[in-house]
Amino acid sequence: MKPHINSKGAKNRYGFPKRMRLLRSVDYRKVYSEGRRRSLDFLVAFALANGKSMSRIGLTVPRAVGGSVERNRIKRRLRETTRNHLAELGPGWDIVFNVRQSAKQVKFAAIEQAVHRFFLSCARDSR
Repeated sequence: MKPHINSKGAKNRYGFPKRMRLLRSVDYRKVYSEGRRRSLDFLVAFALANGKSMSRIGLTVPRAVGGSVERNRIKRRLRETTRNHLAELGPGWDIVFNVRQSAKQVKFAAIEQAVHRFFLSCARDSR
């Protein structure tokens, strides 16, 4: 992964730059409507092959999950897990993780394992 340069000009190897994220609601809607849906206990994952040279990830954490502190904590954990396992996914995917309320009690290792398995299944499907 190439280093990401933040707004202050410093290089950040561990960032989650905009080019790796789904940013527009149109993109989210397309993944929801055309992508395949997979239930992963504490989250629902949607995957759509995008035919591009890189994969993009989107996260949705509804207000029903909890307050902003809890929602942001879950998003940080998912971003870190995704960043660690993105190489296993490979290029050409748009992925949306929609978190369920039960994610608040899940250990980080369980999140990593679920994302890892999901990325490997997507990679197998792209062959």
